Amino acid sequence: MKKIILASAALAVSATFAIAQDKTIRMGTEGAYPPYNFINDAGEVDGFERELGDELCKRAELTCEWVKNDWDSIIPNLVSGNYDTIMAGMSITDERDEVIDFTQDYFPPTESAYVAAAEGVDVKEAIVAAQTATIQAGYIAESGATLVEFATPEETVAAVRNGEADAVFADRDYLVPLVEASNGELVFVGEDVALGGGIGMGLRESDTELKEKFDAVITEMKADGSLNTLLKKWFGDETATY
Repeated sequence: MKKIILASAALAVSATFAIAQDKTIRMGTEGAYPPYNFINDAGEVDGFERELGDELCKRAELTCEWVKNDWDSIIPNLVSGNYDTIMAGMSITDERDEVIDFTQDYFPPTESAYVAAAEGVDVKEAIVAAQTATIQAGYIAESGATLVEFATPEETVAAVRNGEADAVFADRDYLVPLVEASNGELVFVGEDVALGGGIGMGLRESDTELKEKFDAVITEMKADGSLNTLLKKWFGDETATY
């Protein structure tokens, strides 16, 4: 799912984590990728990852503070210590795992999809929009199609609507509600593509204690069924579960 392709090594900053006496953990997210994460009408971080993150912190006896950060700098700002975790629809990939660490996945591996303004688009030869620094952008760059990149997911869809791109390639779960609400103006085209190894929480490699705490409560939520309940609440009964 989401997805950073790192163009260079992350900042060489040693940001050793020790759980603070007040047990406050700063949770970094994009706030622009519903239903994973978004900013609600009250100006607060909301969505599946907000609800899950708050529950993980509660079970781990930690306090969460949510920090909004643009996608293209979300890993560097974790490494430099601007927050302690990333919960932003980030797919677990080998490339990212060389720079940061991940908990186990809290969203099973799913698929990315193409959406266009009309059927019949040949996605292998089309102009395809994708969000900058994502695994989707990396895939399109190697697919033979012409890649056009945008800073936000909203801009990738807008590029299809206004004719800048023939199709957009993104997480299927992100695209489904947009297609359903488009009254036929947007349609799925081509074949879905499996990318990434599920979605996990990103942490600095030095933060082994914090990773262990979150891994333990994710395991607990998988075992008691509460994680599946949240997945179905935010993504529907047909979503992948544990």
